[in-house]
Amino acid sequence: KLRNLRTGAVIERTFNAGEKVPRAHLERRPSQYLYNDGSSYYFMDMENFEQLGLGRAELGDAVNYLKENMEVFILDYHGKVLGVELPNTVELQVVETTPGIRGDTATGGSKPAKLETGLVVQVPLFVEEGDVIQVDTRTGEYLKRV
Repeated sequence: KLRNLRTGAVIERTFNAGEKVPRAHLERRPSQYLYNDGSSYYFMDMENFEQLGLGRAELGDAVNYLKENMEVFILDYHGKVLGVELPNTVELQVVETTPGIRGDTATGGSKPAKLETGLVVQVPLFVEEGDVIQVDTRTGEYLKRV
């Protein structure tokens, strides 16, 4: 499968043995997430301090993990922003979850928890509102309580 970096379209193609495909060179620009105004998410380039606004469509699932002042990489291909590269893990606060029932921790069950960014993840029963947890940005899974 090949993805067009300009349009995002995916096509299937079979290659012959020995056929070479040129590698796309993406520029990774260190940036810092600043804020969102409801329609755009704003980042500051850490090298030239310019601000860049990106829409939800360009960011995809990354919006679920963005916290103010978080350092990320903006992925750029010939002047077109393709998205952001997040750190592998982020620490987010639990803002809403059901209380754990005493004695349920031994069963190894889980419950949904809403995080400060609006993301909902499954967490162990011992996690409570106000706890800070570590989440894997690649899978969206709970890793540990911090």
